Amino acid sequence: MIELDYSRFVLALMIVVGLIGLFAFVLRRVGFGGIRTSSSSGQQRRLKIQEVASIDARRKLVLVRRDDTEHLVLLGLSQDLLIESGIPVSDSDETFTKGIKKESSFKRLMTDVLSKTK
Repeated sequence: MIELDYSRFVLALMIVVGLIGLFAFVLRRVGFGGIRTSSSSGQQRRLKIQEVASIDARRKLVLVRRDDTEHLVLLGLSQDLLIESGIPVSDSDETFTKGIKKESSFKRLMTDVLSKTK
């Protein structure tokens, strides 16, 4: 009788741990748990992540802005690759200007990178 109780406990524990793992996997695939683009503090920072695009489950393309320069970086599990460096940023490259959404430099870079790979 005690063995039956222990086996039911172990089986229930395995099911709960499996469901937690499945839930975490689904959340990660949806996009939660990745790199965050906003900072919680109100300070003006020199370095910030402008945009992040998931290439696949293991790689992300990140546009990093430092002062008035942007850098395009491909992040992977085992290695990172600097795709383009020293991209100048002008005031017209801002994503939002007076409430009107403009085409960002990240979108143009993505189009250029993807067209070069084809």
